[in-house]
Amino acid sequence: MKMVGKRVIGVPPDVVWASILDAEVLKTCIPGCEELSGSLDDGFEAVVVQKVGPVKATFRGAVSFRDIDPGKSCRLEGEGKGGAAGFAKGGALVQLEPEGDGTRLSYEVEAKVGGKLAQL
Repeated sequence: MKMVGKRVIGVPPDVVWASILDAEVLKTCIPGCEELSGSLDDGFEAVVVQKVGPVKATFRGAVSFRDIDPGKSCRLEGEGKGGAAGFAKGGALVQLEPEGDGTRLSYEVEAKVGGKLAQL
């Protein structure tokens, strides 16, 4: 699964960047994320719940930042295991650019699932 998009956010890039690095804000950006803890240096641990058709799975895994260009871009990578339901793995490239008084946030996301969820 691939997703590409852009959003204009009405605050400067440094404010958006600080928010991306905040676990509570990042949690709201990950669909189905119920728990997210950790830090940029040590990585984050996540609990994500997804439902596809009749199968509901809880994935426990890790999220890390790579290729960091502070205030401009980063790559997030994550993977988790959902027991018998399978596994999920994915990443996102996030780029920030000033736009007027705000910030244009561009993203490219790629995700893969395996196991029972992939069969649906």
